[in-house]
Order: sequence, then C-alpha cells, then structure tokens
Amino acid sequence: MMEYIWLAILILSVAIEAITMGLTSIWFAFGALIALFATLFGGPLWLQIVLFIVVSVVTMILTRPLAIRYLGPVLKKTNIDAIPGKTGIVVETIVPVEGRGQVKIDGQIWSAKLEDETAQLEKGMTVIVDRIEGVKVVVHAA
Repeated sequence: MMEYIWLAILILSVAIEAITMGLTSIWFAFGALIALFATLFGGPLWLQIVLFIVVSVVTMILTRPLAIRYLGPVLKKTNIDAIPGKTGIVVETIVPVEGRGQVKIDGQIWSAKLEDETAQLEKGMTVIVDRIEGVKVVVHAA
C-alpha cells in the first residue's frame, strides 16, 4: 500500500514542478523516489518517512542555491540604469560655471556636468559617467 502513496507523491511533485517551473517541489520527488525504493525492499514505515524527509531536505539544501544561480532570471541593466560607469566623448566643451556641455554615450547626446565644478573638459576628451542627476550625466575625465 505504501508504494502507491510514495508513487503518488512522486508523480504529484513532478507534475507540480512541470506546471510551475519554480523549483518548488522537485526536492520532494527525490525524497519520494528513495522512500519508494525503501518500501520495495521491505523497509519499515519509520525508515521510509525518515528517508523521505532527509533526502528532500538534503537535495534542497545542496541544489537550490546552484539552481537559482544558474537557472534563475538574469537581470540586465537597461535604459538609464545602464549609463553609470560607461565612457563617453565630450562633443561640446563642459564648462561648469556656464552650465553647458554635452557628451556622447552609446550614440546618444547627453547634457553633462562635471563632478569637479572647478574643472573644464574640452571637446574630444574621454569621460566616465558617475551618475545621472535629472536629465544630465555627471562625469569625470577618464
């Protein structure tokens, strides 16, 4: 009788995992499989339950971090979040006291200001973007 229960838990766990694809129940499938083998070899009920719990917990502890790292979502910075840290070219001299200056980053022209308000960067110089403030990039010389 117990072999049918372990088989049902195994099938149900695999079915839930196939539907959700969220690494939520596959651990129980491994535990149920080992408990099923214990049943088929005549293991007592207490041993089946202990094996189910131990194998389920151990597989979860050992494999979940790896599965999340390699199968989890890959977050890629896009739009404005991708700009800080990039390099650009000054296309209009950056003069802090006049509040003007532009840089070209990935083919786009941005209004720019300097981190060091006493400096000035000439056209053609390479800059690195520190951050974005409003509609301007804050840069420093590369």
